Amino acid sequence: MKDYINKFLRYLEVERAASHDTVRAYKKDLEGFFKHVNTEPDKIDVIDVRGFIAEQIKAGYNKNTVSRRLASIRSFFKFLRREGYIKANPARLVSNIKLPKVLPRFLSVDDVFSLVEKPEGMGFMPARDRAILEILYSSGLRVAELSGLNVDDVNIKGGLIKVKGKGRKERIVPVGSKAIDALKSYMIERVLLKSKYRALFLSRLGRRLTDRGIRRIVVKYARAVQISGHVGPHTLRHTFATHLLQGGADLRVIQELLGHSSLSTTQKYTHLDVTHLMDIYDRAHPLARDEEDRKAKSSKARSR
Repeated sequence: MKDYINKFLRYLEVERAASHDTVRAYKKDLEGFFKHVNTEPDKIDVIDVRGFIAEQIKAGYNKNTVSRRLASIRSFFKFLRREGYIKANPARLVSNIKLPKVLPRFLSVDDVFSLVEKPEGMGFMPARDRAILEILYSSGLRVAELSGLNVDDVNIKGGLIKVKGKGRKERIVPVGSKAIDALKSYMIERVLLKSKYRALFLSRLGRRLTDRGIRRIVVKYARAVQISGHVGPHTLRHTFATHLLQGGADLRVIQELLGHSSLSTTQKYTHLDVTHLMDIYDRAHPLARDEEDRKAKSSKARSR
């Protein structure tokens, strides 16, 4: 069993160029599944897979988590079948989990401006944090893409960043002037740290700043400016895309900037923007206001 899983994980690393976090997630999902079925891959059938999924749902796991685990199992058995270790993929006939449609959260322009301007003072830490927040909003990078940046990935004069995204696919992303200014200030402080590492963003000890470290920074300043709800690096990515769309950017351009392989992934922002436009319409259009006033008066009359 372990040999099969290790071969699959090796395939993900080498041929699919999957990230360390992705490989770790697959490993955890598969180990949980085989702990449940407690048998070899060639003896597993569709009923075993359905039983595992049903148990996960019954145990109260989030539907997104269960869906990801099913996808991990499918990919694993697809690999085994292609390599000739099994004759059929028992997970192929298991129905997908019906997931609720959740629109990505984004910040208002005022909130995001308050956030990126919050790091105050002089020195390494404030300069680094300002640069991180500015780049996340200015370029829409994933947190792993930001933490993976090296100094030579940044073209400050040209206002460009070379990003290594999912599957190690590289793309060039423009950076706004405010983010460039913040990055220039940070680079001065970074030089004074005299770190031997090539990483762009460093911890106070001079080592590469981790994904978790970046998340903590975003959460810290979001709380400081009293933005309600959970705000993380991905919120700024959603905000970046949404504000571009609201500003008239083409969906294909946003797809390229975000590094989405499929346009369908980017299209969720069109639904979000329609919701935004409807809210504006309800607040601004005379007929919409008249209808709201009419309903309010009717409700008040009934209460008398």
